[in-house]
Amino acid sequence: MAEGAKIDDAVREPAWLRWLLIALAVLAMLGLVVLPLLMVLVAAFGDGFVGWIKALSEPDALAALKLTLFTVAIVLPINAVFGLLMAWAVTRFEFRGKRVLLSLLDLPFAVSPVVAGLCLVLLFGTHGWFAEWLAENDIKILFARPGIVLATLFITFPFVVRELIPLMQQQGADEELAARSLGAGAWSMFFRVTLPNIRWGLLYGVLLCGARAMGEFGAVSVVSGHIRGLTNTLPLHIEILYNEFDTTAAFAAASLLSGLALVTLVLKFWLESKHGDALAASHRKH
Repeated sequence: MAEGAKIDDAVREPAWLRWLLIALAVLAMLGLVVLPLLMVLVAAFGDGFVGWIKALSEPDALAALKLTLFTVAIVLPINAVFGLLMAWAVTRFEFRGKRVLLSLLDLPFAVSPVVAGLCLVLLFGTHGWFAEWLAENDIKILFARPGIVLATLFITFPFVVRELIPLMQQQGADEELAARSLGAGAWSMFFRVTLPNIRWGLLYGVLLCGARAMGEFGAVSVVSGHIRGLTNTLPLHIEILYNEFDTTAAFAAASLLSGLALVTLVLKFWLESKHGDALAASHRKH
């Protein structure tokens, strides 16, 4: 026991070094995160609260907000369902190409969002692979909502599945096998055993997916066409306002987007505080 205490004392960092590292971390957070957010809020309310409300109540701003929320509302359930199915397939079955599939799951993280948008242009653009079929059936993908949704889906797909795979691997399939041995059907096993065990990891992945979907810029910028009031999400609307030197309106919209991000951060903090053990086990597997 005494020998263990001596080893701990030997490897323990000096107090001055610990405080120095803590101070550097706090300064970095203040300079890179807190200070920019405060500057956005100050600039957003440069014309007062009335000016802030006026900037956000403009038709183009409301249209951008609605399109952003519309995209998130479609992307989240699709990613949740397919992410859950993908994680279940990867963790519960052995099949050829499993390693390749796991590598492809990280493709949206490795590829630039702009490149992802260009890939959609090659598929659905005027001279794309499906251009003739789309024209014959009067279907519009690019410069419309479907293109924005597809681009956001591609960028955000890995968040749910990558959150669930390590969690389901860590839990194993013992409880599911026990349920099946007691006569539970596949759906009964899923809703009574599998889903309750992974629900917090699933919610955490959906939360990260929503935050990423709200702030996506690169891929959406390529496929949206920047049509004001129609295909501009909040990030694109902010860019247009800033390029037009309407800084107060731009920062007002940016403050709204930051507020949505802060709500996501609060939910993330609550989720980690209430169910930190399950999430920590998941993160250790990443």
